[in-house]
Amino acid sequence: MKRLEEMINKEGIVLSDQVLKVDAFLNHQVDPTLMWEIAYEFMNRFQNAGITRILTIEAGGIAPAMMTALRLGVPMVYARKTKSLTLNEGTISAEVYSFTKQQTSTITVAEKYLQQGERVLIIDDFLANGEAAFGLAKLVEQAGAEVVGIGIVIEKSFQPGREKLLDAGFRVESLARIEKLENGKATFVRSVNV
Repeated sequence: MKRLEEMINKEGIVLSDQVLKVDAFLNHQVDPTLMWEIAYEFMNRFQNAGITRILTIEAGGIAPAMMTALRLGVPMVYARKTKSLTLNEGTISAEVYSFTKQQTSTITVAEKYLQQGERVLIIDDFLANGEAAFGLAKLVEQAGAEVVGIGIVIEKSFQPGREKLLDAGFRVESLARIEKLENGKATFVRSVNV
């Protein structure tokens, strides 16, 4: 997605060869026009998958997931990283390790918002090692639902997440695939079929 790549190089900050900060348009301040375009791209890529629900994890995945749910006309639910007093029964949970935060969280969803037989599209802001996507997939599996795809806004292709997810049989669609972070810039993976 050309505009997304342009935003990454214009507004993103390369903190190291492993970490990209995109607070200007995705992870702190949100560019709603860009999110609407991202949702359009996800809608086009997954429109024939029979999606009945979008699932994401708080907080970075919420904006693109919400816009995608709006485009597809389906509900969206997000897994919480901290347990709330109001989310105390009828829940499913999984452990997720965050590469960026260097910590493990228990993510939780109320069972009533993720039903058996649903066809779920997972949307997330980043893909690095695949931990968040696998955690979300575990929630879907526990609910007796099916993951029909995983939509990623920004993939760090130099980390093993994509390969792990593909090896596990998941369909992965990433809108911007970063080959490397170097000298303050992101270099993107280019398809040989372009």
